[in-house]
Amino acid sequence: MSKESYKDRMEKAISSLQNDLKGIRTGRANASILDGVKVEAYGSNMPLKQVGNVSTPDSRTIMIQPFDKGLVSDIEKAILKADLGFNPFNDGGNIRIVVPELTKERREELKKGVRHRGEEAKIAVRNIRRDENDKIKKELKDKTITEDESKSQEKRIQNETDAYIKKIDEMINTKEKELDTI
Repeated sequence: MSKESYKDRMEKAISSLQNDLKGIRTGRANASILDGVKVEAYGSNMPLKQVGNVSTPDSRTIMIQPFDKGLVSDIEKAILKADLGFNPFNDGGNIRIVVPELTKERREELKKGVRHRGEEAKIAVRNIRRDENDKIKKELKDKTITEDESKSQEKRIQNETDAYIKKIDEMINTKEKELDTI
């Protein structure tokens, strides 16, 4: 395992958080809200984007145009099953979803969830730092690196950790602002 692999692991924690945050709906229609929806079609579970075109004609509406009109009811069932709080309705071969405005209580609930996910990402990054520091301590104990080398490596890892934590905080603040925007 290379010395820089901890950066890759920290990047994965960040991208995982980004994907989580994409799935949290704000008061605006956003096609990525439906990214996790799987449709039972042609004998398998397929992502919604593979069975229809998802668009947002305005800030309150998500429109799904199925590639195969026979899948309309399957798509509706999949959206209801995903339990996103939407009621899809069929308007002549297309499916419309009107995104309701979020209540103040629901916004606060979502912000709490966002902060929780952010905290989980920070914990993941800190665990990666701990693992790397343990490796450095073992190398020092085995006398494969000097005391000065271990100190400089630990400092570099701490600086990287601080940068990733800052990035996570920025992502959380941005999502919270989105949730506050009506």
